Amino acid sequence: MSSLLHQQPLHERDAFTLRLTLLIGCRMSTTGSFEGFQSVALKPDGEDQPAERDSLSAEEGSSAVPSRMARQSSVTESILYPNPYTQPHRTRKYFVTRPGAIETAREDLNNHVAETMDEVIQGFWLLTEVDHWNNEKERVVAITDNTLLICKYDFIMLSCVQLQRIPLSSICHICLGKFAFPGTSLDKRQGEGIRISWGKSEEQSLLSRWNPWSTEVPYATFTEHPMKKSSEKFSEICKMSSFIAKLVPAVQNAHKTSLGPGRGKEVMVSTEPIIIETYTGLMSFIGNRNKLGYSLARGSIGF
Repeated sequence: MSSLLHQQPLHERDAFTLRLTLLIGCRMSTTGSFEGFQSVALKPDGEDQPAERDSLSAEEGSSAVPSRMARQSSVTESILYPNPYTQPHRTRKYFVTRPGAIETAREDLNNHVAETMDEVIQGFWLLTEVDHWNNEKERVVAITDNTLLICKYDFIMLSCVQLQRIPLSSICHICLGKFAFPGTSLDKRQGEGIRISWGKSEEQSLLSRWNPWSTEVPYATFTEHPMKKSSEKFSEICKMSSFIAKLVPAVQNAHKTSLGPGRGKEVMVSTEPIIIETYTGLMSFIGNRNKLGYSLARGSIGF
């Protein structure tokens, strides 16, 4: 192109240079206006953001919703069930957990002891008695200065049905350990318990041994009540360790101060398996599975 410009006259060369300059400038302006830049429409405040922003927000929102729902459900559950031990609908089946029921039983027993025995209750517990046929029975147990009281209390009618008095000085053996059963038993319970003996089991008659309703058994076996974990209040009165800690020194003190023939004799405290001689256990299997030994709400029955 330079050789072509040198060959042309001067005035034609100037005109050609001017046209070439204008042509190149137009191409550069066109390319810069449309290829190098993109038009952006400005939107006033308050309107929606671009599509990319919307999609990002949607993704973040979808991932945040489950976490918010989980936190909300946990907060709601803690409000509905503030009890850290168990859910209320399970504990309300037992009449002993109804408001004022256990307090009424304590007051009735205190009044009875004060009026008839002229003693003071030193300890009060709610335990489960396991009889010689492995039947569970809800019992209120109290220790006075000289007596162990085992009370069958009706928490539906709020009245004492049966009261067994055992002198502390007559207790000769306290056994702590796990439950043991014959190999053929159908209802083998787990856990530990305490057996309080005020006579020798060898002296028990054959009739009372095989009679599930016999009251002549010279010992009583206890384990923890099912409502131990329902609240802090029942955790204290159903605790086996506190019952044992109060019973052993009370029995030892009763032996020292007793005026009977066994005065000064020490009570034997041992740790060994607690044997329950139920060779079939069909009766206890049915009764314990249905909680027949407890004051329990069993629903309505219609015909």
